[in-house]
Amino acid sequence: MKESRPHHLGRRAFGGFAAGLGLAMALSACGGSPDPLSKAPATSGAASGGATSLVVGSADFTESQIIGELYAGALNAAGVTATTKPNIGSREVYFKAVKDGSIDVIPEYTGNLLTVALDPQAKEVAADEVYKAVVEKLPEGLGVPEPSKAENKDAMVVTKATAEKYQLKSIEDLAKVCSEIVVGAPATFAERAYGLPGLKKNYNCEPKKLEPFSDGGGPVTLKALLEDKVQVADIYTTTPSIADNDLVVLEDPKNNFIAQQVVPLYNEAKMTDKAKEALNSVSRVLTTEDLINLNRAVSGSQKQGAKEAAQAWLKEKGIVK
Repeated sequence: MKESRPHHLGRRAFGGFAAGLGLAMALSACGGSPDPLSKAPATSGAASGGATSLVVGSADFTESQIIGELYAGALNAAGVTATTKPNIGSREVYFKAVKDGSIDVIPEYTGNLLTVALDPQAKEVAADEVYKAVVEKLPEGLGVPEPSKAENKDAMVVTKATAEKYQLKSIEDLAKVCSEIVVGAPATFAERAYGLPGLKKNYNCEPKKLEPFSDGGGPVTLKALLEDKVQVADIYTTTPSIADNDLVVLEDPKNNFIAQQVVPLYNEAKMTDKAKEALNSVSRVLTTEDLINLNRAVSGSQKQGAKEAAQAWLKEKGIVK
């Protein structure tokens, strides 16, 4: 069962992880078959390998599948045989699969990895602190390299007109006019730590009203924002509609929204130095803007496959010749 926006970024419950994509992409799955790994076909890479080949998994949402193809493509380009198993399911399923070696590598987001899989009570929110906590709390046998600059996290988003009207660059600026502002977000935003409680605690911002939407920053939320029915919307940072509509992402200097850097999570059993360097070659150059463009290529009018879009990016960055 897919959830429209159960996730995520911040202290959300132990369900699957969701993130916005395009105008309405649910980035989470929960459940699945009793053995989802047995059903997921290998779709990428060189010939199926022996004991030294790596299996790159991905969760059941498009962005994860794209990043998985980036990792597999980089590994193969470095001479490390890799195949992909997409659509594994929720974090509970794929985290267990990495631990038991059913898959060797999977894309992760540091904040969710920390607060969902490792320590639901974790208090770290800044990027460096979150990454350090992840490294310290990973079970023996699992590892993460340095994370990328790319993030997919909640953000307070306004139109350019609203930003100019109220002189908004950050949530701190928003706080000065918060009583005039209607926020568009999921109903759970009213009680989540990063939602209305967080805005009040961190910025002394108490909006005039919360207008609940259930489409995860999708077309209904976007339409309300563009029509000024809400002045601020909770939309994920890799959602193409932000750039496509010239929207403004407000800065979050007090880290109300936990850092969510993209990082490969791997089982160390078969992870060689060559493989780690291949994964690092992706992390060193991957940006949030890259994810936006890749999401658009796959889910927008181009309708590229995840592997096709990933290969084009890898060639553009010189990782694949």
